Amino acid sequence: MPEYGELRGETKATGLHRFAIFTASATFVLIFVGGLVTSTGSALAVPDWPLSFGTLFPAMTGGVLYEHGHRMVAGLVALLTLALTLWVVRREPRRGVRVMAVCALGLVLVQAVLGGLTVLFKLPLAIAVAHAGCAQAFFCLVVSLCVVTNRRWVGEEPRTFDRGGLPLASLAALTTACIYAQILIGALMRHMGAGLVIPDFPLSFGRLVPDRFPFPVAVNFAHRMGALVVAILILWTVFRVIRFYRGLPVLYRVALLLGALLIVQVSLGALTVWSGRAVVPTTAHVALGAALLATSLTLTLRAFRFTRPLAADLAALGQAGIKATAGRARA
Repeated sequence: MPEYGELRGETKATGLHRFAIFTASATFVLIFVGGLVTSTGSALAVPDWPLSFGTLFPAMTGGVLYEHGHRMVAGLVALLTLALTLWVVRREPRRGVRVMAVCALGLVLVQAVLGGLTVLFKLPLAIAVAHAGCAQAFFCLVVSLCVVTNRRWVGEEPRTFDRGGLPLASLAALTTACIYAQILIGALMRHMGAGLVIPDFPLSFGRLVPDRFPFPVAVNFAHRMGALVVAILILWTVFRVIRFYRGLPVLYRVALLLGALLIVQVSLGALTVWSGRAVVPTTAHVALGAALLATSLTLTLRAFRFTRPLAADLAALGQAGIKATAGRARA
């Protein structure tokens, strides 16, 4: 097993980091293709699993193009994840990172099984939503591997900032958790076919609040309210970084990207409704949700790594003062 210092070597660290980025990029493509399957109604275009019409390579026509294409990309991501896990277990000295990679491999296998069950049981709602949620959780793990294998993460000491109030890391973690919950509500709405039960936007049946709440309407409206909560949290996080951490590029650049993605995502949500769930905006909305989650997660991890709340600084100073006083007393 290599020593920690070896991880700082430019070739090894950069190679692992780049491969993790490649795996994350392939996963993002997989999420986009999965969104295409749902947007085009192609989830049952291939009725069997793990084969497709009893073969590995069926005729790629109609919905089969999207569904079997999704399976092929999923197979590629599984192989990339296996290779990434083996690389991390073999070369990574940090136990937590090795555990993260093994969990990613386990989750991609669970995801494959959920995908198969979704087909074999003809799109049961609970399994379909679990499949979507598992995909996002797996994406988060791979993105986390990208973050922690970066040389900057390994080579620099945490930064200390004298900032009061809610710690940035806690705020970013709350934002990330809410984005993930919002994605789950969106998956529930999408697989219920409830994306257009409220046909107008930004109002709901011409009102701020619908006058009736059957379950599909309640899920749709919850998704809209969730979007509002997420937007507030993202804006709060972004403005917090702009105000206090402008001089720290590892946070500032990610925060700017997070704000930009929010604008695009809200626009895509509106276009999805206005276009009657056209394939392109609907699928892009799904993919941008994953990008928003990954960006917020990256900001969260970096905030935990490179910042420390004021209370921790005061406690450290207090301990240092106590030790200095004790030392003078002994002298």
